[in-house]
Amino acid sequence: MAEQVTGRGFEDLKAWQLARQLMIGCHQVADSLPAKERYDLAPQMRRSSKSVMANIAEGYGRYHYLDRLRFLYIARGSLNETINHVITAHDLAYLADVRYKELYQLGREAERTLNGYINHVHRQRTGSDTYGDKYIPTPDEIPTPLEK
Repeated sequence: MAEQVTGRGFEDLKAWQLARQLMIGCHQVADSLPAKERYDLAPQMRRSSKSVMANIAEGYGRYHYLDRLRFLYIARGSLNETINHVITAHDLAYLADVRYKELYQLGREAERTLNGYINHVHRQRTGSDTYGDKYIPTPDEIPTPLEK
């Protein structure tokens, strides 16, 4: 189990902490997969599990609630992808029943916690007083005249 990290930032979010535990577990599974999965399931598990943490952290750093929610929704998608990879590893008999149940339940707990955080962010509506309730794209998201 990873040591608890706290810093009065995204590291204090329970959703991020659970995603971190899941990421560590998925990396352990990926490291134990057979060689034929070296370029298939293993890197997918690693990337999707890291994406959950990264998107929670990035969303935490955004001011406007709609911008924050966008990253939290991406994190939720990556979390479900990670849970799918855990199921796949179990279905292909790469993961014992006990370890599968642990990781699956951890993934679902992370999902419930992330959904709670998403609901909290939505209720807070941070930034709506200053910027309104429209999503504000970053400069790289604004299409150039040739892209329109």
